[in-house]
Amino acid sequence: MTWTTLRSTLAARLSVPARYRDTALFVLLAMLFGGSFVAIKTGLRELPPVLFAGLRFDLAAVTLLGYIALTRPRSTWLPRTRGDLAGIGLAALFLIALNNGLLFLGQGATTPAAASVMYGLNPILAPVFAWWLLGERLSWLGALGIGVALGGVVLIVQPSPSTFTDASAVGQLLVLGAAAAVALGSVLLQRVGPRMDSTPLTAWAMAVGAVLLHVASLLVGEPPTAVVGIGPATIASIVAVGIPSTAVAYAIYFGLIKRIGPVRANLVAYVVPVFAALMGWALLGSSVSLWTLVGFLVVVAGFALIERATIRMELRRLYRRFEETSSQQTPPCDD
Repeated sequence: MTWTTLRSTLAARLSVPARYRDTALFVLLAMLFGGSFVAIKTGLRELPPVLFAGLRFDLAAVTLLGYIALTRPRSTWLPRTRGDLAGIGLAALFLIALNNGLLFLGQGATTPAAASVMYGLNPILAPVFAWWLLGERLSWLGALGIGVALGGVVLIVQPSPSTFTDASAVGQLLVLGAAAAVALGSVLLQRVGPRMDSTPLTAWAMAVGAVLLHVASLLVGEPPTAVVGIGPATIASIVAVGIPSTAVAYAIYFGLIKRIGPVRANLVAYVVPVFAALMGWALLGSSVSLWTLVGFLVVVAGFALIERATIRMELRRLYRRFEETSSQQTPPCDD
């Protein structure tokens, strides 16, 4: 068996049916984003926040552009229309630079609990921008589902009133700005409608966004020499965050925005805390409280409300398949 045949056989066996593809990618995206918290925490011990974010996208852009250049014809990964250039610029500014710069700066000035809740407002802001710029309306059950899912995140994070009073209000506003940048940027990206594939668009946006982050790092007074003499653990954290949690994760995220829209894609912000808690338990031995499990169930209930039409259709399909199987296995009765 040749390598090409073996690869095709494995791809066929491991492939996910088309109707489940976006769901599987959504879950994988939440896992990749949720698993990055340990690596980010490790890297911030030696690196300034915005500089670390810039290094993250340096590595991600080089990795993704290299992969694209080796596996795709040149005509498929170069921007050719104004929409392509506008999409790259908007993604670089809002989804890469502003999102990560404000988020990393804000996390340094507030508590993780407050930051998680503030950033969890992203899926609530996305429908507002989508209504304003795209004319999309959310049903009252969909709005209720978003609110229920946010309540689940609050149960998982367990912020107390002191969480929002002891920490710096500036830090919380910075994180809220990051959430707004993601919501607005994802909606604008869908509005300009770039024609190029989401993967090369992601790579170019990372490259431009990395430059913007390095400029911002200098403007806020972070020393570029901070990268000199960093330890192996910090280098490992850059690699861990830069490749799976950035190069791979952002390519999935941009593809989901294109296929299922910004409102549904940004709901990943509600699933990330769930996977962060589970991975912290599995990898670091962190305890998982009863409220974490209850919060997870509440998040699932919120998603069920938002995706009720898809779930109803899938349940009907499974029921029909069950009836067909039962009728084939039941022997005919003799008269």
